[in-house]
Amino acid sequence: MHSPSPAGPSTVCLSGRVLVPGTASGRVVSSSTELSFWGGVDPASGKIIDQHHPLHGQSLCDAILVIPGGRGSCTGSAVMLEALMAGHGPAGLVLARPDEILTLGVIVARELFGISIPVVVLDEPGFEAAKAARQIRVSNGRVWADEVTVAEADEQNGGDAGTFEDILRGIALTATDEALLCGARGDAAAVAMRIVLQMAALTGARRLIDVTRAHIDGCIYTGPGMLAFAERMLHLGGQVAVPTTLNAISVDARRWRAQGIDAAFGEPAARLGETYAAMGARATYTCAPYLADAIPAPGEQIAWAESNAVVYANSVLGARTMKYPDFLDACIALTGRAPDAGCHRDADRQAAMEIAFPALAAVDDAFFPLAGYVAGLLAGNRIPVVTGLAAHRPDRDALKAFGAAFATTSSAPMFHIAGVTPEAASVDAATGRRAVTAVAITLEDLRQGWDELNRATGETIDLVSIGNPHASLEEIAALARLVAGKRKHADLAFIITCGRSIEAEAEAAGHLAVLRTFGAEIVTDTCWCMVTEPLIPPSARIILTNSGKYAHYGPGLTGRTFRFAGLAACVEAACSGRASREMPDWLST
Repeated sequence: MHSPSPAGPSTVCLSGRVLVPGTASGRVVSSSTELSFWGGVDPASGKIIDQHHPLHGQSLCDAILVIPGGRGSCTGSAVMLEALMAGHGPAGLVLARPDEILTLGVIVARELFGISIPVVVLDEPGFEAAKAARQIRVSNGRVWADEVTVAEADEQNGGDAGTFEDILRGIALTATDEALLCGARGDAAAVAMRIVLQMAALTGARRLIDVTRAHIDGCIYTGPGMLAFAERMLHLGGQVAVPTTLNAISVDARRWRAQGIDAAFGEPAARLGETYAAMGARATYTCAPYLADAIPAPGEQIAWAESNAVVYANSVLGARTMKYPDFLDACIALTGRAPDAGCHRDADRQAAMEIAFPALAAVDDAFFPLAGYVAGLLAGNRIPVVTGLAAHRPDRDALKAFGAAFATTSSAPMFHIAGVTPEAASVDAATGRRAVTAVAITLEDLRQGWDELNRATGETIDLVSIGNPHASLEEIAALARLVAGKRKHADLAFIITCGRSIEAEAEAAGHLAVLRTFGAEIVTDTCWCMVTEPLIPPSARIILTNSGKYAHYGPGLTGRTFRFAGLAACVEAACSGRASREMPDWLST
């Protein structure tokens, strides 16, 4: 709702839904494009660093950020926390729809560190009015746009809203839930339960459900806030209640000193993983838990974080998880309870749109991350059913690459591929026979996506990056076949990231010996979204990768320019030191 305020004809008073209560005012930084805080915002400065985003270069400090919602990585909640703790976050957040990732960062800051900003959701007309404003005053559920004064806004405010007592009234608690909330399993579980319940209210859940396992993405070190959260929970006696694995961390835990990583970063980054391990989590340190030994079954209720892992679990495995942001993953692991919402429920797994790809012949492995990237841009926050891909017979690695790129540009927790993924035997099966919007991707759309991922203008390559998400045993074997009998160019680095278990299997199979002879370096535990100098040579200016995810996030995270290509083209470029500017035949013809 919106109406003229008594303050004057140029002032608009908007009423919305409170996600986090509070009062703030500031200049407006607004966009119609969703924003991932991970890879999109520098928490140390508050600047938007996503070079693909319309707000690139703008500062969020003391501003009211008006965006439809977040997208991309689950670590966005951690970046929000770090920015708020550093004093470089936005003064308030106005959204077009509830956003779990960004809101959770604010909730954790408030619950554990006493720092908070208001978060409000407006309807479409209200959001458009806020987006067009120059200044905004937020007071709980009310938003005053432009010329209203602080005194006038405070006189009209609707009082506090969104209290914890309000939240409890909307959710049916079991005796176990009430016991956890009252400290029956210790203070850490009680704090975790408060956070789980607030997120349940945000998602509209009326109850909590049991989960069988968790995967924690919050072991990525984005700054002191991440470590402070984990150490606080451990100090409060936190122990995981279900089998829990750990995502890739920010350093190779066994080799970071030998790799020349600064101890000021390496020590807290390694300690963060150790802290979660002390709470009972397994130090698997991989962003691709679906490549490990314990794979969720179809229909199994789980709590996974890490955007690509969430999308893969829901879409390819048929398991059930929401796109859990950092911190909530840990809170669910500590309680074993999760909101009964989103992709945990049948109705919320159905496709809301159809995306049709054109018929293409003889594509290479670069097609699938490119397709996921473009599909994600079109999907936004809607779950799509994708057609036109079954003929290419995508294997596990193709689906991994598609899903990671899709999760980078979309905020949706899953996709369906007709004739490929388990809940999409047909378009009707994926949509529940509902009429949905159909969008056709053209060859020109794919070419534009290719250009977006290939922004570097030069042909000289300084680093080849493989393994985002972590490389599988099959990918490493394929890479070993491609490099057999060859040597990389002396002036570039060639680095592959993978999980510890995959490294051990690849070593036993003899693949790593071939890759080392070629000149490749193997890095475990961490992943490319966290790799920094000196693993990335300080002199490197252009990075070539086969990952659509890294080609998108990399420029903002590293300050380098990027090229994108398939695995064979990456090897060819590694041998010559140069990458052709030409598109592959299947895209240029």
